[in-house]
Amino acid sequence: ADIISTVEFNYTGDLLATGDKGGRVVIFQREQETKSRPPSRGEYNVYSTFQSHEPEFDYLKSLEIEEKINKIRWLPQQNAAHFLLSTNDKTIKLWKISERDKRAEGYNLKDEDGRLREPFRVTELRVPTLKPMDLMVEASPRRTFANAHTYHINSISVNSDYATYLSADDLRINLWHLEVTNRSFNIVDIKPANMEELTEVITAAEFHPHHCNVFVYSSSKGTIRLCDMRSSALCDQHSKFFEEPEDPSSRSFFSEIISSISDVKFSHSGRYMMTRDYLSVKVWDLNMENRPVETYQVHEYLRSKLCSLYENDCIFDKFECCWNGSD
Repeated sequence: ADIISTVEFNYTGDLLATGDKGGRVVIFQREQETKSRPPSRGEYNVYSTFQSHEPEFDYLKSLEIEEKINKIRWLPQQNAAHFLLSTNDKTIKLWKISERDKRAEGYNLKDEDGRLREPFRVTELRVPTLKPMDLMVEASPRRTFANAHTYHINSISVNSDYATYLSADDLRINLWHLEVTNRSFNIVDIKPANMEELTEVITAAEFHPHHCNVFVYSSSKGTIRLCDMRSSALCDQHSKFFEEPEDPSSRSFFSEIISSISDVKFSHSGRYMMTRDYLSVKVWDLNMENRPVETYQVHEYLRSKLCSLYENDCIFDKFECCWNGSD
């Protein structure tokens, strides 16, 4: 239950949220620099811990829905509080993380323990005052978005309009409004009429950081599709298609498995995107669809061990990628 399943920094890098297989979210805060203390090497301390998801049971399908956190996404900070989205296989939740360092005292109709006072005992009018207290960090659920995905959710991404976000499963991508929990719009559907004709699944999806109408999604075949929501309500036709030609001499039984993209991220400028597969990280220019501009071999030493990794299912492990904050 304590095994970390996802990690996500907020926009400033001051907070780091982790989700685990037990449905918990633990938020760490970077140590603040002071004049008396030299800058630390990026040390983070526990800021808040809360239970985001509980195990559920789907009685219609007789399936247990585990509590494991699949993805966490921060919303851009608008005020003193922080907001984040967390999701398990089926349900997405919006959480508010806020601080309290003062408490109100001197109520007229309540005593110091919070019990109601008898009206006849109120003999004078008091003005409540705020008194300092130890810092308390509260996590409160604000929205629950459910019942929109038949398959397991693998991605969530907040739009640059800060009002909508997308969620993706193996075959569909839905568009949500942060204020509306009971309705979403299907913007991608790759489910064939005959499931025997299914050749690929959606593995990740991400909104463009500046253009709220543009998003990309990757597939288990190692391809990336860029879609523009201005073209049609259902983006069944992509605007751009990114794929690296396969070298026939290096093709093997494992080629399709290791080419499956497990994560895709836009750069902060929106000019590039980064993809992660089993053995490499690739950087793509949005203006060049036929090959990546950079390829970084990450697990090249595992190439000779693919057979044993296949036997123990480790070849199906998923890895994430992330841009530096100053890319």
